Amino acid sequence: MLDGSSVQSQAPLPRHVAIVMDGNGRWAKKRFMPRFFGHKAGVDSLVKTVLACADRGIDYLTVYAFSSENWKRPTEEVSGLMGLVLVAVAKYLTKLADQGVRIRIVGDRTEVSDKLRAAWEHAESLTQNNTRITLSVCFNYGGRWDVVQACRQAIRDGVPPDELDEARLNGYMALAHTPDPDLFIRTGGEVRISNFLLWQAAYSELVFTDCLWPEFGVAELDSALAEYARRDRRFGGVKDSVPEARRA
Repeated sequence: MLDGSSVQSQAPLPRHVAIVMDGNGRWAKKRFMPRFFGHKAGVDSLVKTVLACADRGIDYLTVYAFSSENWKRPTEEVSGLMGLVLVAVAKYLTKLADQGVRIRIVGDRTEVSDKLRAAWEHAESLTQNNTRITLSVCFNYGGRWDVVQACRQAIRDGVPPDELDEARLNGYMALAHTPDPDLFIRTGGEVRISNFLLWQAAYSELVFTDCLWPEFGVAELDSALAEYARRDRRFGGVKDSVPEARRA
């Protein structure tokens, strides 16, 4: 359990935080509301979390917004989520851009509408020169898909099998623009990673909380950061030494 301890300025700070934003539907159900309202509240929590991470000096935030498996949800819910993305871009893009947030959309874009792709491209273009924090939104993303698409790109580029090592393949991964996440947070009480960042999270510190995502705020973020600061990080038995092939 997280204890809510404040994060001290001298405490080790993760450069990259990844979050599985779980619990939107249950948050809505507890309030006798349709699941859509939980997703809407979740967007508000995301914006607050992005700005809180930026205020704390975190360079990268990556969130799981829509997994490859989420297409199996009811058609009405999926359609509502797609519409919500467009609304969120219209509502928050200028605010995030003005706050120095660089936005990257990560995942398979072939199955979404032209309108949604255009909105993503606009968000990426508008914020491409921002440097305060990079927000990577994983949409129609899966960790296994990521490994497969990286291998396919390497094959298309003619990379010889004996030259395809970790470092080379890492350059083809969907999050090649970020270092690996130091801290991996999942809200909602589930204790699994659910096909998120399978390659990148190999040495991440995992923190699970019962807090539903729409209720996740500054206190919960600071509690997770405090838990991270208490961890004795080791990579293959070597303390505080990231394997060379995994450095950004």
